[in-house]
Amino acid sequence: MMRLTCWGAAGEVTGSMHLLEIGPRRILLDCGLFQGRREEARKKNESFPLATSDLDAVVVSHAHIDHTGRLPLLLKLGYAGPIFCTPATRDLASVMLPDSGFIQEKDFEFLKKRGHNHLAEPLYTAHDAALVPDHMVSLPYDRALDIVPGIRLTYTDAGHMLGSASVVLDVDAAGARRRIVFSGDIGRWGLPIIRDPKPPKGPADVLIIESTYANKVHESVVEAQALLVGYVNKVAKRGGKIFIPAFAIERAQELIYELHGMARDGAIPKIPIYVDSPLAVNATDVFRLHPEAFDLSERLVRETDDLFRFPLVKYVRSVQESKALNGLRGPAIIIAASGMAESGRILHHLRNGIGDHRNLVLIVGFQASYTLGHRLQEGAKEVRIYGDMVPCRAEVATIGGYSGHADRTELRQWVQGLGAVPGRAFTVHGESEQLQAMAGLLRDFGVKHVDVPSLGEPFEI
Repeated sequence: MMRLTCWGAAGEVTGSMHLLEIGPRRILLDCGLFQGRREEARKKNESFPLATSDLDAVVVSHAHIDHTGRLPLLLKLGYAGPIFCTPATRDLASVMLPDSGFIQEKDFEFLKKRGHNHLAEPLYTAHDAALVPDHMVSLPYDRALDIVPGIRLTYTDAGHMLGSASVVLDVDAAGARRRIVFSGDIGRWGLPIIRDPKPPKGPADVLIIESTYANKVHESVVEAQALLVGYVNKVAKRGGKIFIPAFAIERAQELIYELHGMARDGAIPKIPIYVDSPLAVNATDVFRLHPEAFDLSERLVRETDDLFRFPLVKYVRSVQESKALNGLRGPAIIIAASGMAESGRILHHLRNGIGDHRNLVLIVGFQASYTLGHRLQEGAKEVRIYGDMVPCRAEVATIGGYSGHADRTELRQWVQGLGAVPGRAFTVHGESEQLQAMAGLLRDFGVKHVDVPSLGEPFEI
């Protein structure tokens, strides 16, 4: 008996978590945090649907919080087994997860001080999260490891972020051999710093594939670079600030890298660039530890010893330094987490800065429905931040070309790269329109049996 049940990223983007039952073995693919409307996400995250004592192993695709953010909760609930990941994912998780716990603690304290008395405790603390890396077993790309008897794990580079991987599980159960492929989040060809995606070769009996942008074609990376240059020059000329809600892992480093190259080439004015996120600062240090994952075909990678340090960039750790940015005069770029503007220091900058028409909120990544980033992107004239309604007079713009997710053309390219038509496929990690578009793409490719799972819906595979 083999069964798949999607307990997250089913009919939506966040909360990635998929349970494989293979005979007596139970393998969890990802254990991510739901994001979006605060109360709705909170209820989903608290209602953990699995008996952790029954799990044999957890296999993580990459370090983003919507793929790893419930790992501390999993341990709190009693899981004591191995968590498999790539080496870079382990190093990134060791800074990302405690930061997630710390933000939950601080947001709880902040809201309580403002008189919100009916608040639930944080899902976990920074201390809880710091225990996760002790359970992590790192496996490099393209090396096979038997994670439980009869199940062999191999990772290939997904090209989505540092350490991101597609998962291949070769199963030998009762003499029957099956191959299960979980795409993880598929990256784009030509993104800065990291290498291009490497689809796992060979026939897959079961494919579980992300669908985030299955019905969209992004700007090219070259077009994105031109847009970024244009926005920086325009806002600097009018004396405004550019606020960039950016995922502290990968997106922040990509922007630093891009701005470094643009400043080096004289394409943008010499204005200060602040990276206001302790997590992004720590994650940038992790990037320095993994040059083996960099794309050596890029000129800046070959010519510069330190991709992430140059005269214009300043890294902000302390709360005092962060608050001081609100009093800045003149043009500046402020990059701060979180990427969907749901938590972290970006909220304070937006609360203080979106009322000024000279400023720009620059969206450079996916914004899930019901997040603050999505509301701004949709043109809201007033938004709620920390319980207060704040008028939005700042310009809001989106650059889609820096997305870390493959678009429709690139998803098709990745599927073709498998080299064989999967026997069966499941589309996950997308909103309804995108999930159906991915299902159509797979059927066009020749996959005869494609399902779009609902949350908690079991499938015999």
